[in-house]
Amino acid sequence: MSEHDSGFRMTGRKVIVIFVSIFAVVFSVNMYMAYSAVSTFPGLEVQNSFVASQGFNDRLAAQQALGWSVSVEVSEAEIQVHFTDDDGYPVAVADMTATLGRATHERDDVAPDFTYHNGTFSAPVTLDGGNWNLRLQATAPDGTRFQKRIAFAHDV
Repeated sequence: MSEHDSGFRMTGRKVIVIFVSIFAVVFSVNMYMAYSAVSTFPGLEVQNSFVASQGFNDRLAAQQALGWSVSVEVSEAEIQVHFTDDDGYPVAVADMTATLGRATHERDDVAPDFTYHNGTFSAPVTLDGGNWNLRLQATAPDGTRFQKRIAFAHDV
C-alpha cells in the first residue's frame, strides 16, 4: 500500500449502484425515443403495400409518358405550382389536389385551395420557415393520374 491513503474504496455496493444507474439512464432514453417515435408516426399510407406495388410500374410508365415537369414557387403569401411539358410549355391539367406539410409530423398539414390558370396552380398560404413537402395528385385530360412529392425549403 502507499503511504498516503485517500480513503476512497471501490466496494461491491458502489459498483452495483454505478452499473444500475448507467442501465437506468440507457433504459430511460430508449423509452423516451420509443414514445417519441410512436407518438409522431402519422400512420399507414396504404393498407397493403404489396397490393399497392403491383401496378406501380404501369402507373409510373403512364405518368412518365405525359412528359410533365412540376416546379414550385413560394412567396410570402402564395404558393404556385407550375406544370410544363418537355419543351417548357404549360400543359393542360384536368384536376389537382395537394397536401402541404412537413415530413416530420402532420400537425402543419394543409390542403391549399388552388386555382388554375395557364398551366399554373396558385393558392394563398402563409408558411413558417423550414423544410416543407408538397404531395400532389393531378389528372391529365385523358384521365392519366400524376403523383409527385416536392420537397422545398422556405426562408421567412
